[in-house]
Amino acid sequence: MSGPSFQPWLARWGLVPDGDAFVTDHTGSWLLPVQHAGAPAMLKIASAPEEIAGGALMEWWGGEGAARVLAREAEALLLERAVGPASLADMASHGRDDEATTIICEAVERLHRPRGSRPPVSLVPLEIWFRQLAPTAAIHGGVLAKADAVAKALMAAPRDIVALHGDVHHGNILDFGPRGWLAIDPKGLLGERGYDYANTFCNPDTSLGLQPGRLQRRLGVVAQRSGQAPRRVLQWILAYSALSAAWMIDAPLNGETPDGRLAIAELAAAELGL
Repeated sequence: MSGPSFQPWLARWGLVPDGDAFVTDHTGSWLLPVQHAGAPAMLKIASAPEEIAGGALMEWWGGEGAARVLAREAEALLLERAVGPASLADMASHGRDDEATTIICEAVERLHRPRGSRPPVSLVPLEIWFRQLAPTAAIHGGVLAKADAVAKALMAAPRDIVALHGDVHHGNILDFGPRGWLAIDPKGLLGERGYDYANTFCNPDTSLGLQPGRLQRRLGVVAQRSGQAPRRVLQWILAYSALSAAWMIDAPLNGETPDGRLAIAELAAAELGL
């Protein structure tokens, strides 16, 4: 498997390779662990427009709640690298789910804090991000149709519009040691802040998210930490999980099926009485 040439960026930014390059599963971006001025860093070469837009958002965050951007140009992004040993996915899977959910909420709170400047113009509004849901719901109906109606209602009367990470989950909040838990790999969206909490309920995998009582317990933590009404959080869970399922239905990737996301959507719909 061949990827892009890292050499121009290694030379331009004075980087030393510090491991093997690898590619992300869903977006196809390439990453190379490097040393930058004697400190661990990660060089990322993005291939998708959303990943490039995410780099601009990370730079705007200025290292508050997210990994610090050390350099950025075109498709290339140089970030501080997470070297802490802890994992939110391990916590969630080994009896520390409340702690993992709280950490995610704290990271999201930091990302949503006001900054002293306007966010990047490249942010994608949620109305555009959700464009796949309606046509897929029209074909398949069921919980997708319920979710489409809820999503349209949410976006018709949004609350607390902020720059959104867009892909918050256990694998995108990493242990940065003394710097704490910080976000990586944003999509760069714009909309109601509640959207950024929804993907947590589908992760670190849907089988865990579907364990009896898990959604309800997480809902209590998220509602308490974020100050949102539980029903509003449930509506975003329904909308997001259905959107994710629609993506998988329309463009299957690496053998993934939408079944788990549809089950999360059904669970949220049931909690809402739909």
